[in-house]
Amino acid sequence: MKKYKYILLLIALPLFILQACKKEIGNLNSPTTDEFLENASKAELNNLVTGIESGMRTNLPMYLDVMGMIGREMYRFSGAEPRYTTELLGFGDATLDNNTFYLNNPWQSRYRVVKNCNLLIEAANNSTLLNDAEKKGYYGFAKTFKAYQLLINLNMTYDSIRIDVADPDNLGPLVTNPQALQDISDLLDEGLSDFSGAEITFALTSGFSSAFAALPDLNDQAGMVKVNRALAARVYAYRAQWDNVLTALNESFFGLQLPLSYGISHVFTTGAGDQVNTAFFPPNQTGEVRLAHPSYVPDLQPNDDREGKTLQREEPASSNDLTSDRDVWVYTSQLAPIPIIKNEELILLYAEAKIQLGQFPDAVTALNRIRQEHGLTPYAGAITQNALVDEMLYNRRYSLFFEGHRWVDMRRYNRLSELPLDRPGDDVWVEFPVPLTELPGQ
Repeated sequence: MKKYKYILLLIALPLFILQACKKEIGNLNSPTTDEFLENASKAELNNLVTGIESGMRTNLPMYLDVMGMIGREMYRFSGAEPRYTTELLGFGDATLDNNTFYLNNPWQSRYRVVKNCNLLIEAANNSTLLNDAEKKGYYGFAKTFKAYQLLINLNMTYDSIRIDVADPDNLGPLVTNPQALQDISDLLDEGLSDFSGAEITFALTSGFSSAFAALPDLNDQAGMVKVNRALAARVYAYRAQWDNVLTALNESFFGLQLPLSYGISHVFTTGAGDQVNTAFFPPNQTGEVRLAHPSYVPDLQPNDDREGKTLQREEPASSNDLTSDRDVWVYTSQLAPIPIIKNEELILLYAEAKIQLGQFPDAVTALNRIRQEHGLTPYAGAITQNALVDEMLYNRRYSLFFEGHRWVDMRRYNRLSELPLDRPGDDVWVEFPVPLTELPGQ
């Protein structure tokens, strides 16, 4: 395995902390942090909620790019940035850089949201203008999405992350993966406890509204509980705590017969000061392109309609000895939502837990729900744990394509060596290095 490249710079304070202190919360008429902490009104706290939801989208497409590249889901070609096809793929002597855009930008963006979650908790706690139930609503929201943001960064650096960043002058230690997952799980449990008896007095975007008339929105107290438990189920799967996965799913919005897309999403608009979804590129574009990995279609089972998550190009695109003839077509406009978590993932988490617990008939039922939805015949393979894990990972690959899961899944199952190497000397990385600004003495 190649060593990471470390670039030495003299920085007085960790950059992410400097960035995190900037409130990414829309137009609040420039109030100071102290004003929030003194006696925040509901309007001020609600603006913080809006800012948290908005900030979660910042640099999210870049995160999807880098996770998709390392996980060999797709290629990102950029005339202005060759490192997508060199460092991220370990081309030649290239190594992952611990002080560059593809790591620092998403990493810092997630910690800016964490900072605002911490601010929301403290401001709600200090406010005399709220009753206890209203405060608990803010606490639960902040803890739930703080955990979600920390999990995204842990997905990148895997075995080293800083969980405790509440005090910029006294940061907590870097912790390893098991401890980080425990802390994130505990944070979700705290959020769940806060939601008990909570009153939700803040509005959320349409990403928390149901697109199905017969299914409830997920933006009230009951919905927040279900969202929290859905994210908890994902974390329990990462911890291989399979009974807990099933318990959390039973308390979430999971349903074997519910629509696969039911869940919550990041949403985008063209409104002034808002963001569009930059994970969208028009088909047949040149220069700046996102392409499906050449293995995407050949590895599909016959009649799998998830081929439609890619489009055949009029002409193949090539860069740095990489070529693909299919565009990524997951986000089909600049207003397309990006899922946070959806029922399709929950069904696959249910199948995964059932496989690991040896409850194979239930697992097959869940896998067939996914297969049927995508034009496939019922599963007819071996009823063994290994065969069913293969089938589960196949469906996670295609159902969650370009949503940031493939590299994580292959790493969880010690299968990174199964990912294709497209050029002699390429590498599949296990993890990103800890950003330079997080290293002792920086």
